[in-house]
Amino acid sequence: MTASAGGSSRKASGDSGFDRMIVLDGIEAVAPPLWGCVLTVGNFDGVHRAHQQLLAQSGMFAAHTGGRVVVLTFEPHPLTVVAPQKAPPRLSTRQQKIDLLAHYGADVVAVARSEPSLLGLEAEAFVQQVIVDRFHPTHVVEGASFGFGRGRRGTTDLLAAAGHEAGFQVHVVDPVRLEIEPGEAVMVSSSLVRSFLSVGKVRRAGLCLGRPYAVGGRVIHGRHRGRSLGFPTANVEVAGQMVPADGVYAGRAKVGDLLRPCAVSIGTAPTFGESGERVETHLIDFDGDLYDAEISVEFLDRLRDNRPFSGPQALTEQLKVDVARARQLAEERD
Repeated sequence: MTASAGGSSRKASGDSGFDRMIVLDGIEAVAPPLWGCVLTVGNFDGVHRAHQQLLAQSGMFAAHTGGRVVVLTFEPHPLTVVAPQKAPPRLSTRQQKIDLLAHYGADVVAVARSEPSLLGLEAEAFVQQVIVDRFHPTHVVEGASFGFGRGRRGTTDLLAAAGHEAGFQVHVVDPVRLEIEPGEAVMVSSSLVRSFLSVGKVRRAGLCLGRPYAVGGRVIHGRHRGRSLGFPTANVEVAGQMVPADGVYAGRAKVGDLLRPCAVSIGTAPTFGESGERVETHLIDFDGDLYDAEISVEFLDRLRDNRPFSGPQALTEQLKVDVARARQLAEERD
């Protein structure tokens, strides 16, 4: 990799002077004790390496000023309100995003409701009514492509000019570029992560995130095909998150305190002529009852396409290979 993304947690290192992260539901909840903060604004979907860089830089300024690192984010994604047909699939749920922001250094997360009255503010009005009047920051940290206000017409140059008048400094963080393959460098973004997931390149998505991509959901009843073949699976109902492309993957599954390597099949059951999308997870060396449990599934790498076999015996032999490879990849990850 050609770039460091500031992926360590400021809280974990003990640099923050605040004991726990605060979540504010709506910008109306922002109170004077937060004034003088270091602010960063954005959707932060997936909290990838570029987002982590913003948080790391914010933490550096906060360490000097004694203020808090405050993240202003939006729920739902603004495009679901202003242009639903263009709204992207989510990389993280609201709670996952909050948890990740806390892990990477946020002291406060203010979750603004994506309402027309807020999203329709012109850029200058957004700066005055939201950034200045609500947060009174000493520093604002953003990426070079940051846009804000109605139609995202506001730029970092406009923000810097407004900051000069209002008394806060604006810091523009360079993009994070990664060499994901020899000679192949990419600029990290949420859109790039989605593009990798859409074609099953979960390892590349994980490199951009700084951790394996993970989906969460509840285990529901399935058709028990896996158990009949000797490979019981947890049928995961994923809601509100992007699921990688159809295929078979190596991963790790977490249920409560239990963390196990797993093989994951996404798609239909072509060998049995069945339709209907599903996420079936075989926890290796585990045979307990997981129905109704909440589970998180990390994707480490793609093993193969989800293709039909001549019959159950041929499929069983392939599953043995898949499980062995999934176990190996999980052990290498550990």
